[in-house]
Amino acid sequence: MGNLVICVSKSQRIISLTSNTAISTSEDDTFNSVMENISNGLRSMFEIPGQGFIHLEPELPFLFLHRIKPNDAGTKRLAKSGASYLIIGDVSAFEYGKLITQVSEAMTSKHNAFLIVDIYSGSYGSTDFKIHAPESRLPASMEALKHELHKIRVSDEAPYLGVTVDNEVVAVEGVSVLPCSSDEVLDCGATLIHIEVPPVYRSSQGVLFPVFFRRFRDHFSRALQKAIFEFIRVQTTSGIPSFSAIGKRNIHEELYKLDKQLTDIESSFSLLMLVAPVNINNIRETFFESGFKEVPDYHYRLLPVDPDRLKRKLFNLRIDEIDDPALAFLYSEKREELDKQLSMLKERGSRNFFYSSIRLFHGVEKDLKKEAENILSILPEEQEPDPSELINAFQFKELVQQEFNFFKKQDSGFQSKVHIKEDLNVMMVSQGEFYLPKNYKLTHKEANALLQHEIGTHVLTYYNGSKQPLSQLKAGLADYDTLQEGLAVMSEFLSGSITPNRLRTLAGRVVAGDALMQGCNFKDMFDLLKNTYGFSKDRAFNIVSRMFQGGGFLKDIIYLKGFVQLRHYLNSGGDLELLLSGKFALHHVNIIQELIERQVLIAPVIKPRYLQMDCYKDQMKETTAGTYLAQMIKK
Repeated sequence: MGNLVICVSKSQRIISLTSNTAISTSEDDTFNSVMENISNGLRSMFEIPGQGFIHLEPELPFLFLHRIKPNDAGTKRLAKSGASYLIIGDVSAFEYGKLITQVSEAMTSKHNAFLIVDIYSGSYGSTDFKIHAPESRLPASMEALKHELHKIRVSDEAPYLGVTVDNEVVAVEGVSVLPCSSDEVLDCGATLIHIEVPPVYRSSQGVLFPVFFRRFRDHFSRALQKAIFEFIRVQTTSGIPSFSAIGKRNIHEELYKLDKQLTDIESSFSLLMLVAPVNINNIRETFFESGFKEVPDYHYRLLPVDPDRLKRKLFNLRIDEIDDPALAFLYSEKREELDKQLSMLKERGSRNFFYSSIRLFHGVEKDLKKEAENILSILPEEQEPDPSELINAFQFKELVQQEFNFFKKQDSGFQSKVHIKEDLNVMMVSQGEFYLPKNYKLTHKEANALLQHEIGTHVLTYYNGSKQPLSQLKAGLADYDTLQEGLAVMSEFLSGSITPNRLRTLAGRVVAGDALMQGCNFKDMFDLLKNTYGFSKDRAFNIVSRMFQGGGFLKDIIYLKGFVQLRHYLNSGGDLELLLSGKFALHHVNIIQELIERQVLIAPVIKPRYLQMDCYKDQMKETTAGTYLAQMIKK
C-alpha cells in the first residue's frame, strides 16, 4: 500500500492511496487520474465537489453507485460496504455522467465486461427489493441475488422481504437516479442494474435502527457479492477465485487507528497474569501439610489498570461506523469479549467472577465431558519419572532459544524473550514473550511437547499476527483461546511428543470444570481427581488450583475442547497452515480466508518446526483416521 497523499484546492480535494499517482486539481485532471490508475492497476480514492466520492479497485470489474438525497439514513452506507463505489453528490458541481462513462469504457476494456449496481432506497413502508435489470442477460447473477435477498427479514417472526425483477426505466420522484442515461452506460460496454432497497432499517422519522441495520447491511452485502461473482465468473477474465474475494481490499486510515486503540486496551492488562495467585507455593504447602483440608485464600497482584476507565475507552471506539461487514463483525465481537474480561477483573475473588467465566468460555458440553471421561477410563496415570531424568527451567530456556533461532532463520526480524519467575505457577506466553516458573521441571519428551505448544504455537501465531496489517491478529480476535490451545495441543501430538499423562491432565481439567459448574469446592474436587480418577496428588492439585483462580476460572476446559474441535476441522479437509496466520477462532476461518483473498491479510510468515518432522505425516493420518483420542495416544 502506498502513501496517503492529500491535495486541496478551491475546486476539489483528492485523496489517493497510491504512491506514484500524479495529483492535479482540475476536473479534467480528476478524470485523467482515474483513467491512469485503472491503466496502471492502482486504487483510486478521490473526494469530489458537492459531497461526492469515488473508491475504485481496478482489479474488480464492478462499481456501486449511490446518489445522495435528503432523509436517506443508512443507504449510502450500504453502497460504501462495497469494494468499489461512487457516491454522487451535487451534479451541478461535477460531471458525474462523464466520469461514469469514462470509467465504464476503461474497465470494460480491461476486463471484457463491467457491472454497475445502482443502489437507492424506496418509500417508507416498502417491504420489497425492486431490481431493474436485463434478467435474460444475467440469469446466474439474478438467480443468486434473488436467492440471497429472499433470506432477509426484519425479525424472526416477520415474513421474509420480497424481491421483484423487471426491466423498467428507473426514476425517483421524476428524476433519473443517474446523472447520465442508461443508454450511455450501455454504449460503453457496461451492464447496469438498479436495486431499490426497502428502507426497513430506519423509522418513519428517518432514524436508523443501528443493530438491525448492521445485520441488514451484512446480508445485503453478501447477496451482492454472490451476484457479482456470478457476473465475473461468466462475463469477465478477472480470475477472481470466489465471492469472498470481492470485498474491500484496503483499510481506511481511521480503522487502523481504531484497531490500534483496541489492541492498546487489551495490551494494558493480562487476564491470565492477574488471576494467577502469587502465593501458590504457600497454598500447596499448607494444603498438603494439613492432610488436604486447609486451603489458604488466594492472593493476587494489584490491578495495574482501572477496569471502569478502560470500559469507557472501549465503548468510545466507533466500531458501529465500520462499513466493511467482515471487519465490523470481528471488532464488535472483540469489544464484547474485552468488556467481559474487564468485568472479571473487577469481580476477581468473587462468585461473580465464576459466572463471567462461564459466559466467556461457554461451560462444559456433555459430549466434551464424555470424551474426557473416556480418556480417563482408558489411559492410566504413568509413574513419575526419575528426578535425575528431569531438566530444570534454565535448561528448558536453552531449548526455547533454539526454537527462536529456528524462527529467525525464516524471518530475520523475529525476536522474543524468556522470563523465569518465582511467583508463577504455570508457564505462559504473554504478548509474544515466554514466562516460565523458576521451580519448573520436566522430562525431555514433555519439553519437546511444550516447545511446540508454547513456542511453536503461541509465540509463532503472535509473531505472524504482528506482521498482519491489523494488530488484532496478534492480540487475538474474540474467542481465539480455544483454537489457540487446540492448535497447541495438536502440535504436541503432531510432533510425536504428547504423553498419556498430558492427555489425562487435559481431560482432568474438563472433569474439574464440570464439577466446578456443579458447585464442587476445592477439597471435594481434589478428592474426585485423586481418588476417583487416579491422579497423583501433585497433578490433582495443579488442576484444581488453576480451576479456582479468580473465584472459578474455566479457561482450562478449552485445551481438550479446542483439540476436539480442531480434529473435526482437519477431518473435514481444513487447512492447518491457514490457522497459523494469527490468533483467531475457528468460526473466523472463512473471514480470515476472505481477508487473505481480498489482500487485506497475508499468509503466515514463519512456520513451526513440527511441519518438517519425520513423524508429521503419520501423525496427521492418525489425526484424520477417526480413532478415539485415548487410543491415538495409547499407540
